[in-house]
Amino acid sequence: MQNKLEFLLERVSKQNPQANIKKIRAAYECAAAAHEGQKRRNGEPYIIHPVAVAEIVVEMGLDTDSICAALLHDCIEDTEFGYKEIENKFGTPVAELVDGVTRLGMLRYSKEQEQFEDLRKMFLAMAKDIRVILIKLADRLHNARTFQFLPERKQRDKALETMEIYAPIAHRLGMSRIKWELEDLSLKILDPIGYNEIVEGLKAQSEQHEEFLKGIQERISEKLREAHINNTISARVKHIYSIYRKMYAQHKTINEIYDICAVRVIVDTVADCYNVLGYVHDLYKPIPGRFKDYISTPKPNGYQSLHTTVIGRAGIPFEIQIRTAEMHKMAEYGVAAHWKYKQGLDKKAGEETFAWIRQLLEAQQDTEAEDFIKNIKVDLFADEVFVFTPKGDVVNMPAGATPIDLAYAIHSAVGNRMTGCKVNGRIAPIDSQLKNGDIVEILTAKEAHGPSRDWVKIVKTTEARNKIKQWFKKECREENIVNGREELDRELRANLLYNGFYENEEVRRNVFNKFSFSSLDEMYAAIGYGGITVTKILNKVKDDVGKLRRQREQAERAAHPQEQQPVRSGKSSDGVVVEGIDSCLVKFARCCTPIPGDEIVGFVTRGYGVSIHRRDCVNVHMKEDPDRWVRAWWDEDVAEGSDSRNRFSTGLQISTRNRIGVLSDAMLVFATGKINVRDMSARDLEGGYGVINVLVDVTSVHQLNNIISRLRSVKGVVDVTRTVDTN
Repeated sequence: MQNKLEFLLERVSKQNPQANIKKIRAAYECAAAAHEGQKRRNGEPYIIHPVAVAEIVVEMGLDTDSICAALLHDCIEDTEFGYKEIENKFGTPVAELVDGVTRLGMLRYSKEQEQFEDLRKMFLAMAKDIRVILIKLADRLHNARTFQFLPERKQRDKALETMEIYAPIAHRLGMSRIKWELEDLSLKILDPIGYNEIVEGLKAQSEQHEEFLKGIQERISEKLREAHINNTISARVKHIYSIYRKMYAQHKTINEIYDICAVRVIVDTVADCYNVLGYVHDLYKPIPGRFKDYISTPKPNGYQSLHTTVIGRAGIPFEIQIRTAEMHKMAEYGVAAHWKYKQGLDKKAGEETFAWIRQLLEAQQDTEAEDFIKNIKVDLFADEVFVFTPKGDVVNMPAGATPIDLAYAIHSAVGNRMTGCKVNGRIAPIDSQLKNGDIVEILTAKEAHGPSRDWVKIVKTTEARNKIKQWFKKECREENIVNGREELDRELRANLLYNGFYENEEVRRNVFNKFSFSSLDEMYAAIGYGGITVTKILNKVKDDVGKLRRQREQAERAAHPQEQQPVRSGKSSDGVVVEGIDSCLVKFARCCTPIPGDEIVGFVTRGYGVSIHRRDCVNVHMKEDPDRWVRAWWDEDVAEGSDSRNRFSTGLQISTRNRIGVLSDAMLVFATGKINVRDMSARDLEGGYGVINVLVDVTSVHQLNNIISRLRSVKGVVDVTRTVDTN
């Protein structure tokens, strides 16, 4: 075993000269002591496995802590050497890595559930540090190399688990070398006949392939030597599982698969890649439609290369891949290659070369390799949370979901009878946010009185919200009617619409038709259980009351045409002329916030001057003493909005979809338009929507309409309307 350790340390020194050899040696000695007397199924000392995993981790180019964690990765689960001992001796980062690998090892694949994708995501989402996944992949790779020592049934289960979960994760992280080996080793167990058929077929054609590839290499090498392009050319036969899939997809034998061979050309620069492509196409005829440029358009996992399939002199097609040395390392090691390069790059170069990492991982700003890999986090599924039921089922929930959401996801009856919950074995608040890997038990009681009305505001999922509303709709109709009426009447009075709604049959009928209600009680009940918001009803009532008022006004004007044009008398006060009154105190009504360009009218108050309203304000002509309404208009200079010193406040309501950045984008419109925002508030609404209320200063309706038009073009903005100033 000492020889294996020295071999490991020698490889570490070559791969990473900055590695802490003393710390790695100490980790080996602890692992050897912890696993003393343990054997693997093939009879070898158990310590061989951690050392082999560490060798794979070294090959990936990972840091000292990763190598130590690889050596100690089975200690917490299989020995008495626990988390605290590891933390005290090797530090918290190593202990957390070992603990993360142990937790991932607790996930169990269930063939009956076929939750392959959920488990793949679970693996990625549960690991706080990307190194945990890389060590786990190394662990599985070495175990796969010794599948043959397991019982036959367990061989197949582990091989299928590897094929369906681990290989796709390696692919997702761009680690093609590990992916290929995992697939080939799994196929050897799952379909030994098919696997051996391909192996024998390749063996029979090996001399032919070798001669064929050697000729191609020599010809390309000679051409590039003449062009003075530095290069390294290698040739290979595609891995077994790749051939297997092609054979079964196309229903062909191995003798009918021609593009088994591939040649790889590695050069110094991107420009050389494209130059080599031209020389290759001069030498061999390219097959139309088989050229792929993954350099200008990299794959999501960061893979870059030029692929072209050409036909040689013998009429046999083969693939040529052209890439730089840096691209080649990225193709082989994927995410792991990121910090292999990191030590030799400045900040700008690192960001440009590995822009794809920002899409895949949430990285810290620190550019030092050691600090970078300590803090790099998995962020592939930021909008999803994966939790367990006590039976071990994996449930996919949106981020921010609560135990109530989970209860209703299981079944309506479970949610309705829910009285509490346990998270990871402990009683927890029912409104707590679930985290990846939580084991959640829903506590129920047959005599439960059903959900609380507050749950509608707590839950995250539409499914849970609708089921809660349905329960209240069915079980609490009388209570809903009382609550709904109280809420509607309160809002109608606050908006001076109470009489306009209850004393006008046409307004009520229009509301019923708009929202498909047959009676007042049905509408009250819908408000009570949350089926409709009072705001929607109020908006409809406002529209109808305002429409009726305008119709009456038009009828009055038609009956008295001589009164349509006001007599221009009086002097301007605050930019407004009030008929028959000189330099009076003027206040702009908060209910409609008029600005120059709006048609206006005045209301003579008792002791507070004249209150100026927009003509289309719902409060116009609804107040007592109709004789106190007077004609008013904007002063000519103010009406044109030409004087930027005269600014008037008005409110806007911006309806949005819940999109990150929509608030800042909206505020940017005001800033670029040089519009002063005096007040702003924002809140989320149900169903993934939100609302932003702002109070702004403008010179005229023309300027306001221009801003509204620009706001409506912002991504995520649904509509923009003028509102009430609530100050």
